Amino acid sequence: MTVVPLDPDRSPRPDRDWSRLLCAVAERQDRPAFAQLFAHFAPRIKRHLMQCGSPEVQAEELAQEALVAVWRKAVLFDPAQAAASTWIFTIARNLRVDLLRRRQGLEAADEPFDFDMLEGDEPAADERLHTSRETERLRGALAQLPDEQQQVLRLSYFDDEPHARIATELGIPLGTVKSRVRLAVAQLRRLLDR
Repeated sequence: MTVVPLDPDRSPRPDRDWSRLLCAVAERQDRPAFAQLFAHFAPRIKRHLMQCGSPEVQAEELAQEALVAVWRKAVLFDPAQAAASTWIFTIARNLRVDLLRRRQGLEAADEPFDFDMLEGDEPAADERLHTSRETERLRGALAQLPDEQQQVLRLSYFDDEPHARIATELGIPLGTVKSRVRLAVAQLRRLLDR
């Protein structure tokens, strides 16, 4: 079948019950009913797709594909949910959207990728300089803490030891470990805020 231009003399009257014809296709694979649907909707779908920007050949192919889908999916049509024309035009619209998505995906896959435009995993030079300066400030502040506070901070934050294990390792009460950590952190904040 091919899509023919609209001919007002050949086109069915607008008051035809398209839902009834679509139900006949769904229930009995009624070929004459489908022929009437095709004759009415194919040129209208083609014209609509062309108005949406599809080239004529593509619009005709999509219109035919839409009506083939109508034949196959007629059993899914529910007249209580939508008018036959709405259902048929939705199928055509979805086919057009799918085609556009496929083409965009193919175009994106065909574009060459410029690896020189990738940013490196390393931080920028200014970030490295800032980090280096902050590390030196932290080392200087840590050096000003009493030895026992430096020791619990190193074990807790740098070695990631739990407070209970630090207490066992150093042979001091758990409360003392927690107090030293709290005092050391507070002293570091004061030193770094200067």
